[in-house]
Amino acid sequence: MEQRRLGASGPLVSALGLGCMGMSWGYAEGQRNDESSVQIIAEAVDLGVTFFDTSDVYGDGHNERLLGKGLAGRRDEVVLATKCGLVVDDLATRAMHRDGRPERVRAAAEASLRRLDTDVVDLLYLHRVDPDVPLAETWGAMAGLVEAGKVGRLGLSEVSIAQAAEAHRQHPVAAVQSELSLWTREPLGRPGDELEGLPVAENMVGWCARNDVAFIPFAPLGRGFLTGAYTSPDQFEQSDFRASSPRFQDEALTANGRIVDVVRAVAGRHGATPAQIALAWTLAQGEHVIPVPGTKNSRYLRENAEAAALRLGEEDLAELDGVPEAVGSRY
Repeated sequence: MEQRRLGASGPLVSALGLGCMGMSWGYAEGQRNDESSVQIIAEAVDLGVTFFDTSDVYGDGHNERLLGKGLAGRRDEVVLATKCGLVVDDLATRAMHRDGRPERVRAAAEASLRRLDTDVVDLLYLHRVDPDVPLAETWGAMAGLVEAGKVGRLGLSEVSIAQAAEAHRQHPVAAVQSELSLWTREPLGRPGDELEGLPVAENMVGWCARNDVAFIPFAPLGRGFLTGAYTSPDQFEQSDFRASSPRFQDEALTANGRIVDVVRAVAGRHGATPAQIALAWTLAQGEHVIPVPGTKNSRYLRENAEAAALRLGEEDLAELDGVPEAVGSRY
């Protein structure tokens, strides 16, 4: 698989990573199968996937333990990313709160290392900025973990440009993770809009490119919607995040179907699946963009991996860029 660099002087990783959250919580939890997920993780490595994404809150530690098991004996073949800064309050409802206190960051990192069964986490993200703790204090504690040799590089998740710039001045930011897909394009900015009072040209994906920071899109398949597989909220079990997501409700689903129609049309011209087109569009947003689609299914894992070799033409990209904005908020 094509490789891309994880930040300035960072390691080369597969152009498409694997997001592991759905193996533990969030989506179709009733279908969770740890044995199968361990096999999927191993299969991903066999396919050339070398970038794996998890967090300490995914299943309240379950996902890290699962990934550690799946990578047993193959740890040195991959780049492993996890996150800190969120604390689970209720596993059943996925309620959580932010905690960026330095002592909490250090304790969370130690716990992640144990669950992942590794001596070093290659990339540690601050999952969310804690508004009650100065970013400099949280980031300083994370930088201390790098100095101690327990973390290789640092990243940020769902932050503003101002926050990313502040952290970058203190200690290099290797990666910024945020949602980006054909129905979530805020990190790209929009003509006629302003983002945080800055010119449209100053958007998160662009800021990352100019500062040699990797941009890591999560949910590049629109939480599965862009595959064309979902047309009704009744398709989700009650515990599934999408069952109550505004974008997956009846009227929004119908309206958002216009996006999938365009994706299907482009897919037809390439003999590809809608999922592959959606991933190829995300990859086309810059050589520093490294999407991390998730799956628990071997067929979809292979389908996603093949998308890394798909190249869209100018006409394709213009048509996809012109899809309507999604109806409904993300959360």
